[in-house]
Amino acid sequence: MNKKGYVSLLMASVMTAGMLAGCSGNNNKQNAAATNSPAETAAATNAAAEGKYPDYSQGFKDKVTLDIPVYERAFEGWNVTDNYYTRWVQKEFGDKYNIDVNYIPITRKSEVIDYEQLLASHKAPDIIFHYDMPQALTYYGEDVMQPLDWSEIENYAPTYWANMGETIKQYGIVDDQNIFFYAARPEADNFTTIIRKDWVEKVGMKVEDLTSLEKYNEMLVKWKEAGLGVTGGSLTANSFNYNYAFRDWPIDANYRALYSDLSVADFTTKDTELWLRNLNYQYNNGLIDKEFYLRTDEQKIKSEFVSGKTGTFGLYLTNNTDVISATLANDPSAEFAIVPPYAGVPEGKQPQGRAYWPFGFIMGINYETTDEERAAVWMYLEWLSQPENLFKFQNGVEGENYTLDAEGIAVKNPDFKGESVLSQNNNKDYWGLVTEIAQYPDPEKTLKANLRNWAPAGYEYLADDLVKYYNEVAEFRTPDAMFTTVLEKVNEYKADLNTLFQELYVKIVLAPEADFDANYEAAKKTYLDAGYQEILDEKQKAIDAGQFR
Repeated sequence: MNKKGYVSLLMASVMTAGMLAGCSGNNNKQNAAATNSPAETAAATNAAAEGKYPDYSQGFKDKVTLDIPVYERAFEGWNVTDNYYTRWVQKEFGDKYNIDVNYIPITRKSEVIDYEQLLASHKAPDIIFHYDMPQALTYYGEDVMQPLDWSEIENYAPTYWANMGETIKQYGIVDDQNIFFYAARPEADNFTTIIRKDWVEKVGMKVEDLTSLEKYNEMLVKWKEAGLGVTGGSLTANSFNYNYAFRDWPIDANYRALYSDLSVADFTTKDTELWLRNLNYQYNNGLIDKEFYLRTDEQKIKSEFVSGKTGTFGLYLTNNTDVISATLANDPSAEFAIVPPYAGVPEGKQPQGRAYWPFGFIMGINYETTDEERAAVWMYLEWLSQPENLFKFQNGVEGENYTLDAEGIAVKNPDFKGESVLSQNNNKDYWGLVTEIAQYPDPEKTLKANLRNWAPAGYEYLADDLVKYYNEVAEFRTPDAMFTTVLEKVNEYKADLNTLFQELYVKIVLAPEADFDANYEAAKKTYLDAGYQEILDEKQKAIDAGQFR
């Protein structure tokens, strides 16, 4: 799920995900849990008091094994399945309820392949999760998720349900079945693009002057003439919000549903033509990294910026980022700023971007999970939703990992290396099952904590500007349509079309400007004939039937 929207023209983020064909059929139908309709759920109050669900508050009679997925990110020295926090969970939660809590590692960069292999071998965890709805729907279409009883969730996880019940009821239904449950996603984002402020000022401009794509390109021309460098670039793949800034505003809901997709690139609209035409112009005039198509991971893109070859870099801004210090080591005079969201927007357009859906992880229950194991899942989410447990998972041990300041905000000890050290993403891969972002009860306190986490020492203004711009363009940030039925043609063609898209768009961008129109028309036909037309036809049918939100 990609939220970079209005900055994607300047710095595309590459996300890798393995795509593998389906693994089993008709499992939902043969292994379905008890289900109820939304109306029945609304009417089902105090079901536990009526004896509908077993009481496990004193623990399970027989040992229950709970398999929880967790991303394995190859952090050096971090054992994802056995560490201070997994042992803490077992002691404080598992032992209390006679549950053996196992963490099942899922490789972040090949999670779909991992899940499919685990499912095929009947070793998948009890929770099947993903960040993007198209892939979650793919799992559902493979019949590896069981329908859910919402009042069962409310019974075993009242705190979790109070936090997420409305979201689940709004977005959790597929083909009239209760399938998905979710983690919360508070409104915040720390992805941004930084720019060499000193370069901008050397050519007689200010960062505030970058009010349109035309102004941005004007600056790039001046950079070239001054021999400074070019804008950063990378291969666009698996991330398909590149043309949002070229779209008309306000949006048309049906148009958005037809052409916006996290799985398949929109390649045939006027919006994409404008995006490609600008890239073609930048490439042919020496304004963008000449080898952008070889920059396929963050380290490659970052090295170009650090070495002073490029003047922009997209990143998640954090207080421990090393990109600033590394750049200063090469050029002590370097200065930095946040690229305004308007810099990639053609004159007359608006700084549109893809908003998050109001949830983080999209989750389903494995079709092979038993009734007791499913109850253990809800009990775990309830335990994890308790503020004191969540706070410890996110911050560690007071006096070791952090201290509390006068406002009650955790101040991290960056030098702590003891047993309770957090993973490099602050243990998010564990507590992300209930929320995407750490929060305090007070929104102002949350903002202060976020700014501390995002602001590199001595560059606090970068975090301030990030938040300022994020708020300024909020009205132009909208979520994609969410289909409520499986799009079979998307699943059939998405992997091949992703590869074809990379080949076609790079060929168009690298060709002479005079050949653009002919190349683009030929490429569109190739793309449509390779399956995209079938996807559009399938989507249009679903749109006509009202099968999207």
